[in-house]
Amino acid sequence: MLKAAGAAAGAAGIGAGVGVGTTALAGPASAAGASFAHPGLLHTRADLDRMAAKVKAGARPYTAGFAKLTANRHAQNGWRADPQATVYRGAGSPQNYAVLYNDIHAAYQNALRYHVSGERAHADTAVAILNAWSGKLTSIQGSADRFLAAGLYGYQFANAAELVRDHGDFALGRAQEVMRNVFHPLSDSFLRDHNNAVVTNYWPNWDLSALACVLATGIFCDDRAVVDRAVEYFKHGDGMGSVKHAIPVVHGDGLAEWVEAGRDQGHALLGVGLMGTVCEMAWNQGIDLYGYDDSRFLKGAQYVAKWSLGGDVPYTANTRKKGAIGGWSGSETATRAAGVDPAMTRPIWAMIANHYTKRRGLSASYLTRAAAKAAPEGGGGDYGPNSGGYDQLGFGTLAFTRDKATDPAAPAPASSPAASGARPQAGATPSVVASPASWRDLAATGSEEVVGWAAAAGVTAVASGLLLLRRREQVRREA
Repeated sequence: MLKAAGAAAGAAGIGAGVGVGTTALAGPASAAGASFAHPGLLHTRADLDRMAAKVKAGARPYTAGFAKLTANRHAQNGWRADPQATVYRGAGSPQNYAVLYNDIHAAYQNALRYHVSGERAHADTAVAILNAWSGKLTSIQGSADRFLAAGLYGYQFANAAELVRDHGDFALGRAQEVMRNVFHPLSDSFLRDHNNAVVTNYWPNWDLSALACVLATGIFCDDRAVVDRAVEYFKHGDGMGSVKHAIPVVHGDGLAEWVEAGRDQGHALLGVGLMGTVCEMAWNQGIDLYGYDDSRFLKGAQYVAKWSLGGDVPYTANTRKKGAIGGWSGSETATRAAGVDPAMTRPIWAMIANHYTKRRGLSASYLTRAAAKAAPEGGGGDYGPNSGGYDQLGFGTLAFTRDKATDPAAPAPASSPAASGARPQAGATPSVVASPASWRDLAATGSEEVVGWAAAAGVTAVASGLLLLRRREQVRREA
């Protein structure tokens, strides 16, 4: 019944909610002067203004995405932080890293909610949370998992802080010091020596979490050298998280193997989400990693999307060396893509699908189908209580849904020739074919995917209405 209602509602709504501004941006944003553009991590000022205008206009699917945000317990302005001086993950006592990621997601969600609704109390809550942590946190400890904690929670802390950096009560300098002195050193160290292990010991998501933190630190702290380091590692790094090691084999059908598909589905989704995060943050500073190496990331993300939807994908046997330098050693071979649960999802698809199909006008059928299936995307707290449900900040349906660029066929900006942060120059037309020609993207009129996206739009509309009714009933009971 929901599917039928969704198809009808979605079909009626196609094109009806796109009257509030149009997206003309065909190339990366450009940072002004010597410093970086702010806000300029996952969200720019134009992004935030678009979300607010679309929700105010009642446009789908933004309203469903915003309803998902406001229903999350972390997005409430009554949230109180519980800062710790030392955070432990994997070893040490107490194992308190969950306190950190819950507070960071509360700060991010309240800050995002403020930008959409204009309700000052949410900005004040985000600032109070971040100030509490920057005034107390001094170190991250534990097993090798401390590197994951530094990377994941570091890039997330920076993104939450970026949204309130102009708030009068926000301790910006103190937040920058926490990034420089607590989160960044561990992430930078991991990219340099990989915890004294052989470089292939750790799967891509380890590198990518560290890479996201390093890039976010450089942008948030206006440190060009740190940004250059992150961009160079993405392109040419020795570890498995650099783009050619994470996506080692490109096929002629527009798909490219994601190496961690030989491990398991959950970690492959994490890796794609993290690489997308790195690409989006770089894009917002004028650096096109999305398009690097003939849009290699697009081909890898398409592969993971198809595989996660239950499709058959090839996998080239991959043997990686394991062990500590000067210590034990061994190897491990993955011979095929692991089994998947098509019901498993993470809030990673809307950002990537909208970049390639809406900003760039490319076909990405598997990405759009995965994004439709996941909509409306939630965030931390919507995907289970464990740490894996907090690896992405999420809410992509609200934050990354875009109108199609007015001239998507215009020449694309070339990939940044150096990690300088300079705006890429126009001239290279996209040559990638991201999926079989029989599929078209979500923005194509009359495509085979319209029904699927229409159904998704209808379901999100139903979800939005149910959430609104739930909140009204709660208010009634409280009154």
